[in-house]
Amino acid sequence: MDSQIFLTLGTALKWVGIATLPLFALPLIVLAVPNLMDGIAKRLIGLIDRISGTALGAAMTCGVLLIFLQLIVVLLRYAFGLSFTWLNEAVTYAFAAMFMLGAAAALRDGAHVRVDILRPRFGETGRNWIELAGAYLLLFPICVRILMTSEAGLARSWMLLEGSRESDGLPILYLFKTLVPVFAVLLMAQGLSESLKAALRLTGALPPAEPDNALAAGERHGA
Repeated sequence: MDSQIFLTLGTALKWVGIATLPLFALPLIVLAVPNLMDGIAKRLIGLIDRISGTALGAAMTCGVLLIFLQLIVVLLRYAFGLSFTWLNEAVTYAFAAMFMLGAAAALRDGAHVRVDILRPRFGETGRNWIELAGAYLLLFPICVRILMTSEAGLARSWMLLEGSRESDGLPILYLFKTLVPVFAVLLMAQGLSESLKAALRLTGALPPAEPDNALAAGERHGA
């Protein structure tokens, strides 16, 4: 198949991404004009959370595959003295896909490790403002930077249908590199969902979030 088809598709996806950038102003609009965009915001939250859930399912599949492949690698190496580059690369690809595809769902479920020692001391309102500030000052800029820096290399990789540098490696390095922008897009989308949730809680359109176990423990310690 002609690689130019994939490059054209990539260009189209890039322009689709640019066209959706105004959506990232929606949390601010929700804050500025309460009740006006609440319905749209809630539907968008539901859609993004379902997409992250689908990606999580793929990540879990990669996790099971990772265990299976690593077991085969160990058995072949220590029982038969055999080692295959393509099998070792498959382990690496499965591991990378597992955390890159699952990162957005982890953000959705509050499973990312937090190092902010001040956050547990704030009330519900303060925590929502921190979520908004973290998304706009840290999450979105970093994800945009990842997309910008990976664009040129990814286009070249697809143009060449780049494979492993080893003769017995997997010929799918270009697919592996595609995980990087997919990771950034999923995180940006879920960051938008979390920002919308925070904005809706600040306006009273959503009930307060239940604190996770670590946050609750921090509040009890502070008390």
